[in-house]
Amino acid sequence: MMEIETQQLTKRTFPVTGMTCAACASSVETILQYTDGVKSANVNFATNTVQVEFTEETDAEKLNQALTAIGYGLIISDENTSKVVAEVQAEEYQKIKSRTIWSGILTLPVVVIGMFFMDWELGRWISLILTIPVLFYFGQPFFSGAWKKAKFRKANMDTLVALSTGIAFLFSLANTIYPEFWLSRGVMPHVYYEAASVIITFITLGKLLEARAKSNTTSALKKLMGLQPKTLKAKIDGVEQEIPIEAVQKGYEIIVRPGEKIPVDGSVISGNSYVDESMISGEPLAVEKKNGEAVFAGTVNQKGSFSFIAEKVGSETLLSQIILRVQEAQGSKAPVQKLVDKIAGIFVPIVISISILTFAVWMFVGGYNAFTHALMNSIAVLVIACPCALGLATPTAIMVGVGKGAENNILIKDAESLELAHKVNAVILDKTGTITSGKTSLTNLKWATENGEEEYARILLAIESASEHPLAEAVVKALSEKNISPTSIQGFQSITGNGVEAKSESGSHYYVGNQKLLSAKGIELDSDSLTTAETWRNEAKTVIFFANESEVLAIIAIADQIKESSKVAIETLKTQGIDVYMLTGDNAQTAKAVADQVGLTNFKAEVMPSDKSDFVKELQAKGKIVAMVGDGINDSEALAQADVSIAMGHGSDIAMDVAKMTIISSDLQAIPKAFNLSKLTVNGIHQNLFWAFIYNLIGIPIAAGILYPINGFLLDPMIAGAAMAFSSVSVVLNSLRLKTKKL
Repeated sequence: MMEIETQQLTKRTFPVTGMTCAACASSVETILQYTDGVKSANVNFATNTVQVEFTEETDAEKLNQALTAIGYGLIISDENTSKVVAEVQAEEYQKIKSRTIWSGILTLPVVVIGMFFMDWELGRWISLILTIPVLFYFGQPFFSGAWKKAKFRKANMDTLVALSTGIAFLFSLANTIYPEFWLSRGVMPHVYYEAASVIITFITLGKLLEARAKSNTTSALKKLMGLQPKTLKAKIDGVEQEIPIEAVQKGYEIIVRPGEKIPVDGSVISGNSYVDESMISGEPLAVEKKNGEAVFAGTVNQKGSFSFIAEKVGSETLLSQIILRVQEAQGSKAPVQKLVDKIAGIFVPIVISISILTFAVWMFVGGYNAFTHALMNSIAVLVIACPCALGLATPTAIMVGVGKGAENNILIKDAESLELAHKVNAVILDKTGTITSGKTSLTNLKWATENGEEEYARILLAIESASEHPLAEAVVKALSEKNISPTSIQGFQSITGNGVEAKSESGSHYYVGNQKLLSAKGIELDSDSLTTAETWRNEAKTVIFFANESEVLAIIAIADQIKESSKVAIETLKTQGIDVYMLTGDNAQTAKAVADQVGLTNFKAEVMPSDKSDFVKELQAKGKIVAMVGDGINDSEALAQADVSIAMGHGSDIAMDVAKMTIISSDLQAIPKAFNLSKLTVNGIHQNLFWAFIYNLIGIPIAAGILYPINGFLLDPMIAGAAMAFSSVSVVLNSLRLKTKKL
């Protein structure tokens, strides 16, 4: 390792093929780390990539060969890594989808023959022909997965599936080709093709659901990348040119026109406009940008035009940093090891040991029919231990839980989040769009004059209609809804940082703006107006004034209103013993006002996107199971980092893609329901596992022949198969009980 430290190192990210679980990711990482010339290897299971740091003596082909030896591989391509990963995941999803559909089509007639025409001689041969592709083509990943685990002396669900289906198939094949072996011994030879094919089909369906959830992981990253324009307008040697984003360099003068996205980070040098920075702050109000102000890639210019100097380009921009941190957060959380895999790791060796022991004991004490009893009973042990119910235990409960969630406006995209949500003990809420509606609206309009209110309203509407300020839209919308029509105005002009002014047809001056504007025009506020303005500001509202040359005509309050259900939902979460926090990019005064109104004492203001994800990590470091609830691009880092991520249905596509749950109605009261749904679903899974195993606990000893010395009873493998089927029915019926539960 010391020699590696002194050599020139290359760091590259490669898409990985063949990874299906966290254990696979660990294997890939371990193999690469022990490959000559590799200093470090870090697998991101969420995006199916590995970042490798290696010396110039080690090339990518050598790394690929090391992984190929154990059944994995690297995609060595000069193309965009994210694009390649997306293509690989899409291709893998289509393969699993095709395997599921075809295995289902081929399995159906096998099940019909096995259940209703079990004594039909030709039916056995038809079942054999149909089962071969189901097992050894569509089910091939389970056998290769079991082989990979066997190399590391480990067992999981793949091992159990491969073992049970393989033995059921071989036993059935022998009974189909040479039934005389059993018939000559007075035993009816049964076949279990339907059991083998059903197991493969059901568990392939579970893999399809997992692949579908995983394919959504990169869609958020693609949309984040899509926020940056592919080309930009730059002034080079005094000439305006359109160049690709990759060609921009620090120091270039970039020109941004109305409605365009800002391509890189920099500082304004001429012109002014309002820029939608909700990507960073989450706040709905656009921010004024003038000379010297900072602008950021991915934010959207509104109505004005300006030029700025490029200061951060490529991976240095704030947008690129957000993308990187989302990738890291998605990859840093190794998926929870499935309970079924844990059980299988213990269960498989035990079942094999019991089967071998059964065979050995019967060979020793079985007398004249020792071999017949030994073989029949050892196979009966393996058949009754078939994992069909075990494979159904989790997916059936999850599918019913997902359906129940949809009925209650909770869209669940990832089974892991549904399994974990009931353990959440800390909830972080974004303010804008989560606790509040996310849209500014006129909340109060108090006229200070009794005469001419209608005419003044027409003048106010005319002035605000001409204004480019984001707050003006709320006033225009409110007055227009009252069927007020604007009058004619002239001499409109914007007073930077304070407001606007205009003249009516009669030549009178009117002003709309803040208190500074009134002071500059010599207009005084009476004590009543001052008190009203201060009261509204304390309620997290923005206050503006409408005045003529001598007096204030109206006081206007504009705010992002708190949802009616937010306070009730927060109280419910607190009564469940969950710590609730609020994070916002807004100022401290507004944050405190909102927190006070909804009964929160834990809140942080003026936080950046990275601050939110850091706060999630901080709580996780204290042992908290954290749920993050947000609606904007600025929440995507924290959503990716959280243990359970929940997006609001009216929020950005990126937030909904990153999050594992979406509240379709954007009503916070659905969050306690989601946690309760998780608890009911997990209870259902545990009950299902009980039903899956109770037959094994009772049946395996009977299958081994424990009752034979007592009453001469031996369990026929056919009865063992029926017991296995009944355990599956029990699991499905128990899962369906969740439909009747109230959240």
